Amino acid sequence: MRLDQFIASSTELSRKEVKKAVGKGRVQVNGVTVRSANLQVDDDAVVALDGTKVHLPGHVYLMMNKPAGVISATTDSSQPTAIDLLPSDFGSKVHIAGRLDKDTTGLLLLTSDGQWSHQITSPRRDCPKTYQVELAEPLSSEAKTKLETGLLLKDEDKPTLPARVVTCSDTSIELTIAEGRYHQVKRMLAAVGNHVTGLHRLRIGEITLDPALIPGQYRELTEDEIRSIAR
Repeated sequence: MRLDQFIASSTELSRKEVKKAVGKGRVQVNGVTVRSANLQVDDDAVVALDGTKVHLPGHVYLMMNKPAGVISATTDSSQPTAIDLLPSDFGSKVHIAGRLDKDTTGLLLLTSDGQWSHQITSPRRDCPKTYQVELAEPLSSEAKTKLETGLLLKDEDKPTLPARVVTCSDTSIELTIAEGRYHQVKRMLAAVGNHVTGLHRLRIGEITLDPALIPGQYRELTEDEIRSIAR
């Protein structure tokens, strides 16, 4: 569709106002400033106004408080999935942006916007994720330092990126990582001689799990939350 139609459909601006914004260089398409309001753009193009991505109506953005025992998958013949917890009108549209293990609880993001979810899952984006980690044993100062400087995981040849560690109690920490390796949090704690007994995701980027959501509940994201990932 035309660029001015795309933006007018995605914002409260009129086509006339959009044309003025484009003429002033306030609009970027796929990272490039454009000055032609009649430029043809694809529905999945990354269009930004004043540096903020705009979305065509119809995309769905949700957060869920994933309960334990639910897998992060679209369908499964034998186990309940996160999609099963949604009404069919949402479940048929969305995919999961950043999966959680079956026994891990907490923040799960679901969307129909593939470009948006790519900002979360792409290794190049370094989107931080924060977890509440319950441990079998107190975390030693030496282990904390190793987590914060990066360490080599079993069967890998590249160390993890430095993590941020906040001590909550003797056997509870908040761990923030910017990678998404297989079972990364559990493997990191195993690498420093500890064992994860409970894992709960609190935050992805600037999006924090809504404390009002009980396990299994979901809500739509606010515009600010959506934009925080698209920056």
